[in-house]
Amino acid sequence: MLQFRFAALSETGPVREHNEDAGFAGPYLLCVADGVGGAAAGEVASATTTYVLSARALAHPGMEPTRLLHLAADESHEQLAAGVAADPARTGMATTLTAVLTDGEHTALAQVGDSRAYLLREGRLTQISHDQTMVQALVDAGRLTPEQAATSPYRHVVLQAIGADHAPEPVVQPLDLRPGDRLLLCSDGLSDVVSPAALQMLGGLESRSMAAERLVLAAVDSGTRDNVTVVVADVVDAPGVVGTGIVLGAGVDLGHVVDPTAVRPLRSA
Repeated sequence: MLQFRFAALSETGPVREHNEDAGFAGPYLLCVADGVGGAAAGEVASATTTYVLSARALAHPGMEPTRLLHLAADESHEQLAAGVAADPARTGMATTLTAVLTDGEHTALAQVGDSRAYLLREGRLTQISHDQTMVQALVDAGRLTPEQAATSPYRHVVLQAIGADHAPEPVVQPLDLRPGDRLLLCSDGLSDVVSPAALQMLGGLESRSMAAERLVLAAVDSGTRDNVTVVVADVVDAPGVVGTGIVLGAGVDLGHVVDPTAVRPLRSA
Protein backbone atom coordinates (compact mmCIF):
# COMPACT_ATOMS: atom_id res chain seq x y z
CA MET A 1 0.00 0.00 0.00
CA LEU A 2 1.12 3.57 -0.66
CA GLN A 3 2.82 5.35 2.22
CA PHE A 4 5.15 8.27 2.87
CA ARG A 5 8.68 8.24 4.25
CA PHE A 6 9.37 11.76 5.41
CA ALA A 7 11.53 14.45 6.96
CA ALA A 8 10.24 17.84 8.08
CA LEU A 9 11.36 21.08 9.71
CA SER A 10 9.70 24.27 10.90
CA GLU A 11 11.71 27.35 11.86
CA THR A 12 10.66 30.72 13.22
CA GLY A 13 13.12 32.46 10.89
CA PRO A 14 15.31 35.50 11.46
CA VAL A 15 12.59 38.17 11.70
CA ARG A 16 9.40 36.88 13.34
CA GLU A 17 9.21 36.65 17.12
CA HIS A 18 7.26 33.39 17.14
CA ASN A 19 6.23 30.62 14.79
CA GLU A 20 2.71 30.82 13.36
CA ASP A 21 3.30 27.84 11.04
CA ALA A 22 2.21 24.35 12.02
CA GLY A 23 2.35 21.00 10.29
CA PHE A 24 2.26 17.23 10.51
CA ALA A 25 4.14 14.48 8.70
CA GLY A 26 3.26 10.81 8.96
CA PRO A 27 3.10 7.69 6.79
CA TYR A 28 -0.39 8.58 5.50
CA LEU A 29 -0.76 12.33 6.06
CA LEU A 30 1.38 15.36 5.21
CA CYS A 31 0.23 18.90 5.91
CA VAL A 32 1.40 22.48 6.34
CA ALA A 33 -0.68 25.30 7.83
CA ASP A 34 0.40 28.94 7.95
CA GLY A 35 -1.29 31.40 10.32
CA VAL A 36 -2.46 34.13 7.96
CA GLY A 37 -0.78 37.50 7.77
CA GLY A 38 0.31 37.85 11.37
CA ALA A 39 -3.37 38.06 12.35
CA ALA A 40 -4.39 37.67 15.98
CA ALA A 41 -3.56 34.16 17.22
CA GLY A 42 -2.36 32.87 13.87
CA GLU A 43 -0.51 30.13 15.74
CA VAL A 44 -3.79 29.02 17.35
CA ALA A 45 -5.46 28.78 13.94
CA SER A 46 -2.65 26.78 12.34
CA ALA A 47 -2.08 24.49 15.34
CA THR A 48 -5.80 23.79 15.79
CA THR A 49 -6.32 23.02 12.10
CA THR A 50 -3.29 20.72 12.00
CA TYR A 51 -4.44 18.99 15.18
CA VAL A 52 -7.98 18.40 13.92
CA LEU A 53 -6.79 16.99 10.60
CA SER A 54 -4.09 14.74 12.06
CA ALA A 55 -6.40 13.48 14.82
CA ARG A 56 -9.09 12.66 12.26
CA ALA A 57 -6.59 10.90 9.98
CA LEU A 58 -5.12 8.85 12.83
CA ALA A 59 -8.56 7.88 14.17
CA HIS A 60 -10.00 6.89 10.77
CA PRO A 61 -7.18 5.42 8.62
CA GLY A 62 -9.59 3.73 6.22
CA MET A 63 -11.80 6.73 5.47
CA GLU A 64 -11.90 7.92 1.86
CA PRO A 65 -9.34 10.77 1.71
CA THR A 66 -11.45 13.43 0.00
CA ARG A 67 -14.27 12.97 2.51
CA LEU A 68 -11.95 13.16 5.49
CA LEU A 69 -10.24 16.29 4.19
CA HIS A 70 -13.57 18.08 3.71
CA LEU A 71 -14.79 17.03 7.16
CA ALA A 72 -11.56 18.15 8.82
CA ALA A 73 -11.69 21.57 7.15
CA ASP A 74 -15.26 22.10 8.34
CA GLU A 75 -14.45 20.92 11.86
CA SER A 76 -11.39 23.18 12.01
CA HIS A 77 -13.62 26.14 11.13
CA GLU A 78 -16.02 25.17 13.92
CA GLN A 79 -13.16 24.94 16.41
CA LEU A 80 -11.80 28.35 15.42
CA ALA A 81 -15.27 29.87 15.76
CA ALA A 82 -15.50 28.37 19.26
CA GLY A 83 -12.05 29.74 20.02
CA VAL A 84 -13.04 33.29 19.09
CA ALA A 85 -16.27 32.98 21.09
CA ALA A 86 -14.23 31.96 24.14
CA ASP A 87 -11.61 34.70 23.64
CA PRO A 88 -12.57 37.69 21.45
CA ALA A 89 -8.89 38.71 21.35
CA ARG A 90 -8.51 35.90 18.79
CA THR A 91 -10.87 37.64 16.35
CA GLY A 92 -9.35 37.51 12.87
CA MET A 93 -7.31 34.36 13.35
CA ALA A 94 -7.11 32.18 10.25
CA THR A 95 -4.78 29.78 8.52
CA THR A 96 -3.89 28.27 5.20
CA LEU A 97 -3.90 24.49 4.80
CA THR A 98 -2.19 22.29 2.26
CA ALA A 99 -2.52 18.56 2.90
CA VAL A 100 -1.92 15.25 1.16
CA LEU A 101 -3.74 12.21 2.56
CA THR A 102 -3.71 8.59 1.42
CA ASP A 103 -5.61 5.51 2.59
CA GLY A 104 -2.96 3.32 0.97
CA GLU A 105 -4.82 3.08 -2.33
CA HIS A 106 -6.38 6.49 -3.01
CA THR A 107 -4.66 9.82 -2.40
CA ALA A 108 -6.02 13.37 -2.33
CA LEU A 109 -4.66 16.91 -2.08
CA ALA A 110 -6.52 19.64 -0.18
CA GLN A 111 -5.71 23.32 -0.71
CA VAL A 112 -6.88 26.39 1.21
CA GLY A 113 -4.77 29.53 0.73
CA ASP A 114 -1.23 29.71 -0.58
CA SER A 115 0.94 27.14 1.17
CA ARG A 116 2.22 24.92 -1.60
CA ALA A 117 2.62 21.31 -2.65
CA TYR A 118 5.10 20.17 -5.29
CA LEU A 119 5.69 16.82 -6.96
CA LEU A 120 9.21 15.76 -7.88
CA ARG A 121 9.02 12.92 -10.41
CA GLU A 122 11.98 11.64 -12.39
CA GLY A 123 13.96 14.75 -11.50
CA ARG A 124 11.32 17.25 -12.59
CA LEU A 125 9.53 19.52 -10.10
CA THR A 126 5.86 20.44 -10.70
CA GLN A 127 3.65 22.60 -8.50
CA ILE A 128 0.51 20.55 -7.89
CA SER A 129 -1.33 23.07 -5.68
CA HIS A 130 -2.83 26.29 -6.98
CA ASP A 131 -2.48 29.46 -4.92
CA GLN A 132 -5.78 30.90 -3.75
CA THR A 133 -4.53 34.49 -3.77
CA MET A 134 -5.56 37.78 -5.33
CA VAL A 135 -2.53 37.92 -7.62
CA GLN A 136 -2.95 34.31 -8.77
CA ALA A 137 -6.55 35.10 -9.71
CA LEU A 138 -5.27 38.06 -11.73
CA VAL A 139 -2.68 35.84 -13.42
CA ASP A 140 -5.39 33.28 -14.23
CA ALA A 141 -7.50 36.08 -15.75
CA GLY A 142 -4.57 37.30 -17.86
CA ARG A 143 -4.36 40.63 -16.05
CA LEU A 144 -0.92 40.03 -14.51
CA THR A 145 2.10 38.09 -15.64
CA PRO A 146 3.71 35.60 -13.24
CA GLU A 147 6.70 37.95 -13.03
CA GLN A 148 4.47 40.88 -12.03
CA ALA A 149 2.66 38.70 -9.51
CA ALA A 150 5.92 37.74 -7.84
CA THR A 151 6.65 41.36 -6.91
CA SER A 152 3.10 42.61 -6.34
CA PRO A 153 2.45 44.20 -2.92
CA TYR A 154 -0.78 42.16 -2.87
CA ARG A 155 0.83 38.78 -3.44
CA HIS A 156 0.09 37.64 0.14
CA VAL A 157 -3.62 38.50 0.05
CA VAL A 158 -5.34 35.11 0.23
CA LEU A 159 -8.84 34.57 -1.10
CA GLN A 160 -9.51 31.48 0.99
CA ALA A 161 -8.48 30.56 4.53
CA ILE A 162 -9.74 28.46 7.42
CA GLY A 163 -10.99 30.90 10.01
CA ALA A 164 -13.84 31.62 12.40
CA ASP A 165 -16.05 33.79 10.21
CA HIS A 166 -16.81 31.74 7.11
CA ALA A 167 -16.94 28.04 6.25
CA PRO A 168 -13.85 27.19 4.19
CA GLU A 169 -14.04 26.11 0.57
CA PRO A 170 -11.08 23.75 0.16
CA VAL A 171 -10.11 22.59 -3.28
CA VAL A 172 -9.81 18.82 -2.90
CA GLN A 173 -8.57 16.74 -5.80
CA PRO A 174 -7.32 13.20 -6.34
CA LEU A 175 -3.59 12.65 -6.79
CA ASP A 176 -2.07 9.96 -8.95
CA LEU A 177 1.07 9.06 -7.02
CA ARG A 178 3.48 6.23 -7.67
CA PRO A 179 6.39 4.73 -5.74
CA GLY A 180 9.52 6.77 -6.39
CA ASP A 181 7.69 10.12 -6.38
CA ARG A 182 8.77 12.78 -3.90
CA LEU A 183 6.43 15.38 -2.40
CA LEU A 184 7.45 18.78 -1.10
CA LEU A 185 5.00 20.80 1.02
CA CYS A 186 5.95 24.23 2.31
CA SER A 187 4.77 27.54 3.68
CA ASP A 188 5.35 30.70 1.68
CA GLY A 189 8.33 31.56 3.85
CA LEU A 190 10.14 29.13 1.56
CA SER A 191 8.37 29.43 -1.79
CA ASP A 192 8.40 33.24 -1.78
CA VAL A 193 12.19 33.50 -1.75
CA VAL A 194 13.60 30.27 -3.20
CA SER A 195 13.35 29.75 -6.95
CA PRO A 196 11.70 26.68 -8.51
CA ALA A 197 15.11 25.64 -9.86
CA ALA A 198 16.59 25.71 -6.35
CA LEU A 199 13.56 23.91 -4.94
CA GLN A 200 14.06 21.19 -7.52
CA MET A 201 17.80 20.87 -6.86
CA LEU A 202 17.67 20.94 -3.07
CA GLY A 203 14.41 19.02 -2.80
CA GLY A 204 15.92 16.28 -4.92
CA LEU A 205 18.86 15.56 -2.60
CA GLU A 206 19.00 11.85 -1.83
CA SER A 207 18.67 12.34 1.92
CA ARG A 208 15.23 13.64 2.88
CA SER A 209 16.53 15.15 6.11
CA MET A 210 19.35 16.91 4.30
CA ALA A 211 16.90 18.18 1.68
CA ALA A 212 14.66 19.66 4.38
CA GLU A 213 17.62 21.27 6.18
CA ARG A 214 19.08 22.76 3.00
CA LEU A 215 15.71 24.14 1.91
CA VAL A 216 15.19 25.93 5.22
CA LEU A 217 18.76 27.26 5.09
CA ALA A 218 18.21 28.47 1.52
CA ALA A 219 15.12 30.41 2.63
CA VAL A 220 17.05 32.08 5.46
CA ASP A 221 20.02 32.86 3.22
CA SER A 222 17.63 34.31 0.61
CA GLY A 223 16.26 36.80 3.12
CA THR A 224 12.93 35.32 4.13
CA ARG A 225 11.05 37.47 6.60
CA ASP A 226 8.54 34.77 7.48
CA ASN A 227 8.37 31.46 9.29
CA VAL A 228 9.60 28.55 7.20
CA THR A 229 8.06 25.07 7.22
CA VAL A 230 8.92 22.26 4.84
CA VAL A 231 7.93 18.60 4.52
CA VAL A 232 9.89 16.30 2.20
CA ALA A 233 8.31 12.88 1.63
CA ASP A 234 9.02 9.92 -0.62
CA VAL A 235 6.17 7.74 -1.87
CA VAL A 236 6.73 4.02 -1.24
CA ASP A 237 4.76 0.80 -1.58
CA ALA A 238 5.06 -1.10 1.69
CA PRO A 239 3.06 -3.13 4.22
CA GLY A 240 0.78 -1.08 6.45
CA VAL A 241 2.21 0.59 9.54
CA VAL A 242 0.80 2.47 12.54
CA GLY A 243 -0.02 5.99 11.38
CA THR A 244 1.93 8.03 13.92
CA GLY A 245 4.01 11.02 12.85
CA ILE A 246 5.75 14.22 13.85
CA VAL A 247 4.15 17.55 14.73
CA LEU A 248 5.73 20.79 13.54
CA GLY A 249 5.93 24.43 14.57
CA ALA A 250 3.12 25.88 16.65
CA GLY A 251 1.40 22.50 16.70
CA VAL A 252 4.00 21.15 19.13
CA ASP A 253 2.36 23.14 21.92
CA LEU A 254 -1.11 21.78 22.71
CA GLY A 255 -1.79 25.06 24.44
CA HIS A 256 -2.25 26.53 20.97
CA VAL A 257 -5.10 24.10 20.17
CA VAL A 258 -8.55 25.50 20.95
CA ASP A 259 -9.91 22.26 22.43
CA PRO A 260 -8.00 18.98 21.95
CA THR A 261 -10.77 17.04 23.71
CA ALA A 262 -13.37 18.11 21.12
CA VAL A 263 -12.00 15.80 18.42
CA ARG A 264 -13.75 12.46 18.86
CA PRO A 265 -14.20 9.45 16.54
CA LEU A 266 -16.96 9.81 13.96
CA ARG A 267 -19.81 7.36 14.48
CA SER A 268 -20.33 6.94 10.74
CA ALA A 269 -16.64 6.38 9.91
